[in-house]
Amino acid sequence: MTAQLLNIKQQLSSHKDKKILLIEDNDINRMLLSDYLSYCKYEVQSLPEGSQFLSTIEKFKPNLILLDLKLPDIDGYSLLAKIQQRSDLQYIPIFVVSAFAFRTDQEKAMKLGARRYFVKPVNLTELILAIEEELACQCR
Repeated sequence: MTAQLLNIKQQLSSHKDKKILLIEDNDINRMLLSDYLSYCKYEVQSLPEGSQFLSTIEKFKPNLILLDLKLPDIDGYSLLAKIQQRSDLQYIPIFVVSAFAFRTDQEKAMKLGARRYFVKPVNLTELILAIEEELACQCR
């Protein structure tokens, strides 16, 4: 694990131009995760709800999306379905970061196009490793 972290730190500086869109309604979770991702050299835009989801994607053009499933205005499953309906946006990998820990929630999200599923509280090292792995695949 330590070797992986050292490799990640070396790779992070090469991902300055990678953009992550974070949709999280909890202010503290959103702030902490956004700050951590920024510290890891990602450009981050965050939203507290899903109403601006599609317009933000079109303007910000993220390389990856981190999505909470329980939002105040729309559930994350609906947002996953909207992405799948748009062929111009289906290429964007979506990682779910949710407190929903049941297997049925995970299966539903994966069927709707999520690439990975993380249960809160999320292990930040595992999340960054997964992000790095996903973004490395995009570069090939």
